Amino acid sequence: MEEIGIATLTPEQIENMCDIAEKAARKHILFKVPLHRIYDIDITIDIKGLKPITVNVDLKITLSPLMNDYDVQKLANEANKKAFLAIEKDLNELTC
Repeated sequence: MEEIGIATLTPEQIENMCDIAEKAARKHILFKVPLHRIYDIDITIDIKGLKPITVNVDLKITLSPLMNDYDVQKLANEANKKAFLAIEKDLNELTC
């Protein structure tokens, strides 16, 4: 991952970044799977440190038994990538 030169993030910026990442992951999941086929989505975004920051995205998705052939791990990986892309985009906007 590339290093992005940013000033120290405020707590509000970190909270906003977590919200943006969660929304991006949730939007991707709901784009791929209808809401009525999802039992539970648990998305945790954790941002630590000042320079550099460390971002952890933890996704747990439970689908309906009707979706037992669906690759949930692939869905989680894709949603995870969307969350990181959203954070990277937000960080890039902060540097401008």
